[in-house]
Amino acid sequence: MSMNESEIYIEWRKHENVHPIKLPNKYKFYNDLINIEHSWSGRADIGNIGNTFVIEAEQQLINALELFEQGYFDCAYYSLRSAIELSTTMVYLSDMPEEEKESLLESWTEYKDFPMQGQMIKQLSTKGSTFLDMKEKMSSFFEQSKDLSAELNKYVHKQGLKHFYISRNHPLNHREPDDEYVKTFENHFKRCVCVVAVMRLAIDPFPILLMDDEILYRCFASMTDPYSLDFIEEYIGQDIIEAYKTTDIFTGAYETFIKDEKKSKPVFDVVKHQYIDSREMDALLAQLYLMTKDDIICTLIVYACNKIVKLYTCNGLLMYFTDKNTNRKSMSWSSIDFVKFSGAQEKINQPYDEAYISVFVFDDELYYAEHNELLDDEDLASIVGLITGALFKMNEALHE
Repeated sequence: MSMNESEIYIEWRKHENVHPIKLPNKYKFYNDLINIEHSWSGRADIGNIGNTFVIEAEQQLINALELFEQGYFDCAYYSLRSAIELSTTMVYLSDMPEEEKESLLESWTEYKDFPMQGQMIKQLSTKGSTFLDMKEKMSSFFEQSKDLSAELNKYVHKQGLKHFYISRNHPLNHREPDDEYVKTFENHFKRCVCVVAVMRLAIDPFPILLMDDEILYRCFASMTDPYSLDFIEEYIGQDIIEAYKTTDIFTGAYETFIKDEKKSKPVFDVVKHQYIDSREMDALLAQLYLMTKDDIICTLIVYACNKIVKLYTCNGLLMYFTDKNTNRKSMSWSSIDFVKFSGAQEKINQPYDEAYISVFVFDDELYYAEHNELLDDEDLASIVGLITGALFKMNEALHE
């Protein structure tokens, strides 16, 4: 057989029993998975590895979509099962007793003996405080998850001829219609998304907690984005969420934050989104004490000078924007630019494309103010005077 004939044969053979199929809702599924991707946890003790597991589980869900469309249905179902197992491992490593966590993480990291899915659930059911509480109060969810795993295993372990490529896709065999085939897969996919999203809540309750504005406007500037109501309704269900709200991990966090002072919408926008609305200065000044130092300084710079349209800190890595538009046409910026601005001999009114940058030093930190018009001596005196006075009062308060 010639090389060309071999290539033709290989191409024919590898596709002979593979039946690619279109997922009409794939684009929507990708968008919905952003809810999981943006549920990033800030929990210090397990946050980094927990987040890694969440994103990996999401990747496995994405892999399932792509593999199913390519026709590799058993591989798609393996990816779905893997997403569930990853979410279980995440909870296992975070919720087992403190004295066991280090050795368990070492076993997992160093490829030593490590329990399988069933063993992890069994141990969590007796030793995992959060998991055990969730399992007792969300029994319906865990029963559904158990049933789901059993269904996925039939595909992965090829139980029944319909899970064989040569049976399902052979032209002489009767196959279920493609629309039913797709419907079944989408049902399994959505249920797997549910498991990953709910198991994420065993790390911390913020994806649900922050759905409530009464908590959202009282909470610190969390890196977590809340799940959307549409996501809850389609993938999880209000009954499961209401059951979760009875758990200790949720009620404890809720009772803690509800006691804090509620931020106004303008203050929340500064703290969470770095948006300073100069038209809302009365509200911003009234709750400066709920902001970080950088929030306060940037807000006061905008208050001191109406020419300021943007502010940058951390050598340009963090940007505060305002309700005023910049004259700059470019939407991008580079940290290299800010190194040049800070190193310039004259720090004020440096050209920045169609606008200007002025550099200020407050409390040993650099603040870059972008403005459309040149700053004059009165502007500078107002900015420096206001911020210097505010910092003096803040330092006095800290030492009282």
